[in-house]
Amino acid sequence: MLMGILNVTPDSFSDGGLFLNPDAAATMALQMEAEGADFIDIGGESTRPNAVPVPEAEELRRVVPVLERLRGRLKIPISIDTMKPGVARVAVELGAAIVNDVAANRMAPEMWELVAQTGAGYVVMHMQGTPQTMQAHPHYDDVVREVDEFFAERLARLPARGVRPEQVILDVGLGFGKTAEHNLRLLAALEGFKKWRRPLLLGASRKSFLGAVAGGATMQERLPGSLAAACWAAQSGAQILRVHDVAATRQALAVQDAILARKIE
Repeated sequence: MLMGILNVTPDSFSDGGLFLNPDAAATMALQMEAEGADFIDIGGESTRPNAVPVPEAEELRRVVPVLERLRGRLKIPISIDTMKPGVARVAVELGAAIVNDVAANRMAPEMWELVAQTGAGYVVMHMQGTPQTMQAHPHYDDVVREVDEFFAERLARLPARGVRPEQVILDVGLGFGKTAEHNLRLLAALEGFKKWRRPLLLGASRKSFLGAVAGGATMQERLPGSLAAACWAAQSGAQILRVHDVAATRQALAVQDAILARKIE
């Protein structure tokens, strides 16, 4: 399944500033649905490295008009990309079905209690540090083992707050407190995370490590790398791919699926 990315921010690394107008944002959401998206992930606060946090009121000002315009028009589920329980609550009240929480490493329980109360899906993403600090000096003794231990700890802790296992989606957090080498190791080991028997979400689209691997490709030049990572992730067991380029990713996956079907035969 594809989760189309819709950032209604001025400073996101890829599409920042493109969809500040709520009508333009809603039009883009409907376009991604037509291109084959299964979810739309709406975010009102950038989580790129060194991003400046925004107040809750400003984040709500950005996302609420888009959510209101999509009610009754969008036929696929909406995910709200937020670290703030207050924003998540309003978004769920306006129809969002999933909370995509890059700060799932927090210890405060408010977000988890909200997810338990509403029954929303909950993306548990691994991040080392915060968006302001995560890319300063990422360090792991064993990144695969440590992300795996994080998942184990969250899956053990969340039920105590009322979050059911079937609500949880796992995300290794490519680029969130990780070097290019860390990201590649997580991709190579992705199949091992299937042991948790929860859907795996993977977000590699247009990220800087793809440029590092591909000889310095700029953000605008990273579609081929994004498609390669998406196809690898799908074959390795990821059920949800968070992408900017829905139509291109859908086509790449269709070709891969057609080849794999013949291989199985």
